[in-house]
Amino acid sequence: MTRQIIHTDQAPAAIGPYSQAVKCGNTVYLSGQIPLDPKSMTMVNATIEDEIHQVFRNLRAVAEAAGGGLKDIAKLNLFLTDLVQFPKVNEIMIEYFVQPYPARAAIGVAALPRGARIEADAIMVLE
Repeated sequence: MTRQIIHTDQAPAAIGPYSQAVKCGNTVYLSGQIPLDPKSMTMVNATIEDEIHQVFRNLRAVAEAAGGGLKDIAKLNLFLTDLVQFPKVNEIMIEYFVQPYPARAAIGVAALPRGARIEADAIMVLE
């Protein structure tokens, strides 16, 4: 099976030895997104709400670059440094995702890159 590397300037450039996404057949594996502004590569982190919105915007940009959208995400993984913020994530998530929602995990972690409070990665399946 051929692997296609996905890249877009509409999402932050990789800050390590990885690709924004890799497409294998009709499945796309989206790397974790933190709340980095893709143009300035600085954190958008005045509030947790700012971080959540930026993470979903970054994830959407990569999904679109791969030929899909957030509606095509089959599995979403959320990593939070404070699970108290989980209700806020749910509230904002419905602004970006439509039913039927993807399968999802929310994982509490001690720390994330660049001091982010949230990171999300996903698996997308294209029709």
